[in-house]
Order: sequence, then C-alpha cells, then structure tokens
Amino acid sequence: MSQTSDLVAARVRDVPDFPKPGIVFKDIAPLLADGAAFRSLVDDIAQRYTGQVDVVAGIEARGFIFGAPVALALGVGFVPIRKAGKLPGDTIASTYSLEYGSAEVEVQSDAFASGARVLLIDDVLATGGTAAAACDLIERGGAKVSAIEFVIELGFLDGRDRLPQRPVNAILTV
Repeated sequence: MSQTSDLVAARVRDVPDFPKPGIVFKDIAPLLADGAAFRSLVDDIAQRYTGQVDVVAGIEARGFIFGAPVALALGVGFVPIRKAGKLPGDTIASTYSLEYGSAEVEVQSDAFASGARVLLIDDVLATGGTAAAACDLIERGGAKVSAIEFVIELGFLDGRDRLPQRPVNAILTV
C-alpha cells in the first residue's frame, strides 16, 4: 500500500449493519475531520492529474466533498452530477440499476465543453452502476472521461467490470 492508502485505511471507520443488516458502511467522517489527512488525500489525487484534465466532475453527494477541492488544486472547474430533479435548466439523465430497483443521475446539458477531458470522482466504487451512469452523462454531454478516481474500492463487488476501457484508480481497495 502507498502512504496515502495507509492514511485512508487508518481514518475510515467500518459501521456494521448500516444502512441495513449485513452491510458494512465505510464511514469517511474521521478522514474528513483530520485536516492534514484530507489535504494529503486531495494533494495525492491532484498531483496524479495535473495538466491532464480540463474539468472535475463529482457524483452526489460524497463525490462533491473530494471533487471540488481537487478541482481547486488543479485550477479547473467542477461539475456536479446530481440525483434526478436537483438541477435547474435543461438536463440529461442516466438511469442505473440498484439491487432493490433503479436510480437516476443528471447533469446540466451545457455542463461540459465539447471534447473536455473529465476526471470523475466519487468516494466508493461498489458495483459500479452509479459511476457507469455518470460516465454515460459525461460522454453524452460531449466530453471525454479521462480518468475515474475513487477513495475506496470494494474489490469483492467487481465494480471495475462496469467501467471497461476507462482508467480507474482507487486509493484503497478492500
């Protein structure tokens, strides 16, 4: 493991049976509460993509927490990818499957410049459905997914399989 993955591992708390029995929730609150650790994580991500992306997109809600400071560190803009019905104006939407139904994410139709190189960020890669839907939105918006960055990957769920031919990085894989 790298120094950053060790830092994340030490500051992420497992919460058993949340939000329902049998699920072990990865709580990032202790990581966010440690200013030095949070800065180190943001700096680690930003240095990996310096000069390689035109914009950062973050998936609601925890992708916003990491995506916005990475965008600032890179000196580029930030685009929120939100749950359906949360954005004003014209939007494009993508629906994805969940174990108990489906969900939808949206982005404003003019959020990306044509051909823009996008770094997509979220906190956890689980089954990959949300990230795949976000990639669909970025590409339908005229941009290119240059890379996808996660703080934590739940490797046993094989979420990368839903993101073929896309560069995926996770700071910590469990």
